[in-house]
Amino acid sequence: MTTATATQMPARRPNWFARSEAWLDERGKGAWIAAMVIGFIFFWPIGLALLAYMIWSKRMFSNSCARRTRHAHAAFKSSGNTAFDAYKAETLRRLEDEQTAFEEFLNRLRDAKDKAEFDQFMEDRAKPSKDEPETAEA
Repeated sequence: MTTATATQMPARRPNWFARSEAWLDERGKGAWIAAMVIGFIFFWPIGLALLAYMIWSKRMFSNSCARRTRHAHAAFKSSGNTAFDAYKAETLRRLEDEQTAFEEFLNRLRDAKDKAEFDQFMEDRAKPSKDEPETAEA
């Protein structure tokens, strides 16, 4: 197949499942839950399949299905103003640096807490052996 032939072919329409998924994603988690409940009402295996799919695709526990991707793309979209774009890029870089520093801080706190808990455990474990009276072996 040549590239001219490939570019002249019409765009393939997504299947009914992909269209349904996109439609539900646009409406959010409530639409997914409503579809699952309706599935359980009419034919329980459909509701069970929707529940399994929602858990497997992480739609059940995410904040939003489609909105998250729109916001991520908007953060890197150019406004057309180079001064504002430079300011935005610098601010985003600074925020990423602050996030990294904060995550490192939290890791240090967790490490310090783990060490303190372990030291306390070792100290508590060593106390009973010191308090036990020594018996003479016969």
